[in-house]
Amino acid sequence: MSHQHKVAVIGGGAWGLALAAAAARAESDVVVLSRRDLSGSLPKGVRIVREMKQAAEHGRLIVLAVPSGAARSVTRELGDHVQGDHYVVHGVRGLVHDSGGADELRTISEVIREETSVRRMGALGGPALAQDILAGRPSVVVVGSRYPEVSEITAAALSSPTLRVYPTNDLRGLEWASALVGCLTIAVGYAQAMQTSPGLVAALISRAVGEASRIAAAAGGEEKTLLGLAGYGDLLASIAQTERPEVLVGQALAKGFSPAEAAKAAELRVEALELIPYVTRWADAAGVRAPIFRALAAGVVEGKKADAILHELMTLPIELRA
Repeated sequence: MSHQHKVAVIGGGAWGLALAAAAARAESDVVVLSRRDLSGSLPKGVRIVREMKQAAEHGRLIVLAVPSGAARSVTRELGDHVQGDHYVVHGVRGLVHDSGGADELRTISEVIREETSVRRMGALGGPALAQDILAGRPSVVVVGSRYPEVSEITAAALSSPTLRVYPTNDLRGLEWASALVGCLTIAVGYAQAMQTSPGLVAALISRAVGEASRIAAAAGGEEKTLLGLAGYGDLLASIAQTERPEVLVGQALAKGFSPAEAAKAAELRVEALELIPYVTRWADAAGVRAPIFRALAAGVVEGKKADAILHELMTLPIELRA
């Protein structure tokens, strides 16, 4: 059909298959690039390809759904096959720290720009879970791009009666929001495992979003992005998303599990677990006060006990801004 959008999803993990399923449900022509055996798990209406060239030649819209640690090598390979008229939108909840500098973090869109000729790019974020999108349960995502045509084609290619796509032009803010909220969701799981009162969880979320908004602004994003679906919405959803990997990791850490054991308990790769100490160092270098991220880093890296972390947070000097 002439109006049908062609979408190539790079990555056959849970998130990649969920986005492929959403595109197929929106009646897009979808292929997934994966070198794994996806027998029995490929969504209805989705075809598999094995080579990057096939994915790039399939259509204009390419959706990147790989771990942040693989983003540079994957985009470098992609760069050999894409042209300036391609659109690349990623759904990676992470930042890249492969430059060697302890306080340097790069967004996935920056990596795409460095490794390919593509300039019209975007990112996906918001409160949706992969398993909800895959199952066709009503969900909401945010697409961020500086180019309206990228947001428009992404929304058209993914939107259906069970998936609503909201646009924002704050690409950088959305990317940092997705990464930071992933980290803070671990804190929510941590608090739940400690059977923290609802009032204290609410205080944690409110203060954490304020802290994350200052970090995102220092990184070049807009503070208000953290106050919408990509920030508050995403973090509030984590309260009820009991199967969310970051929540499971936080609960495991509060029970005394090591980071490696906590990651195993989640059964899925959790970008935020490795990212937390890098964000803390980045905030320190940028002069941004980030006590919640520092407390998270203490729990993840230093193995500080849960009651000691709670005591530290409860005895911090009170800021004038509530």
